[in-house]
Amino acid sequence: QVQLVESGGGLVQAGGSLRLSCSASGIIFSINAMGWYRQAPGKERELVATITSGGTTNYADSVKGRFTISRGNARNTVYLQMNSLSPEDTAVYYCNANLRRLTSLRFDDYWGQGTQVTVSS
Repeated sequence: QVQLVESGGGLVQAGGSLRLSCSASGIIFSINAMGWYRQAPGKERELVATITSGGTTNYADSVKGRFTISRGNARNTVYLQMNSLSPEDTAVYYCNANLRRLTSLRFDDYWGQGTQVTVSS
């Protein structure tokens, strides 16, 4: 069984910062990439940032220069440092991992439960 758990969400004023954390647990053979997605009320889920096992990062244009994604030393943890937050960043943020279980021959996507981020003006 594989499980992803997010933390670090909350309420912050415009211009403030938050750091989200996500840890993957279970019998995992290899993690290809991890990332963050978000979904605002009435909108579709969108990509925020991803990072590969080799350290290659990718960001949505709307967050580039403000958000930073990184991997923990344990390699099963991913962080999202969010600076200069605006009300447009308000959404539920979901952690994603593309990984291979020890008993599997393929890579699959797994999702966390989500953490709420609310930015007030």
